Amino acid sequence: MAAAAPRLRIVPANEASWDDLQAILTGTAGHCQCERQRLGDHDWWYMPESERGAILRAETNCGDPRATETIGIVAYLDDEPVGWCAVDRRSVYGRLRGSPVPWKERSEDKDDESVWAIPCLVVRRGFRGRGYTYDLVAAAVAHARARGAEAIEGYPMVTGGAEVTWNEMSVGAVGPFAAAGFVEVSHPTKRRLVMRLEL
Repeated sequence: MAAAAPRLRIVPANEASWDDLQAILTGTAGHCQCERQRLGDHDWWYMPESERGAILRAETNCGDPRATETIGIVAYLDDEPVGWCAVDRRSVYGRLRGSPVPWKERSEDKDDESVWAIPCLVVRRGFRGRGYTYDLVAAAVAHARARGAEAIEGYPMVTGGAEVTWNEMSVGAVGPFAAAGFVEVSHPTKRRLVMRLEL
């Protein structure tokens, strides 16, 4: 039997440095700067990467542990930054608001700030395949609960055991959400679920 992966230390993004977050956000994630879900496709597409980064830096308040607001969490293995999870009020994610995925088969108030969302998870290259998304989802739930969330949603991909590119998996897989207690509330497309946890 394989040994369990080492546990991560996970902190609100404002308690992490900007350099640590950028070490995680490489490749496609670095190009996105975790802004596509927040801005929506139109605004995001035409915005230079440097501007996306400036927005993310302001939203995370990285390096300012006294900040009262931040939009995600950062995971460390010892002192090495290895993971990022975006987590915030569902209403701030422009792409979610405009997508049929979260709303198909159910009626929800898009402006309900008591509902939070996990739209994106990133594990740094070299640390993938160790189950760290399980830790990130569980920590995101705790983060949202501590900030008054009454429910939290995720929109994971159903893989059916098939190999999927990491870029597609930025929404996460079903397993980490199920392990954290999320349940399926709708199946809007063949490959995507809406999963929710009441807090």
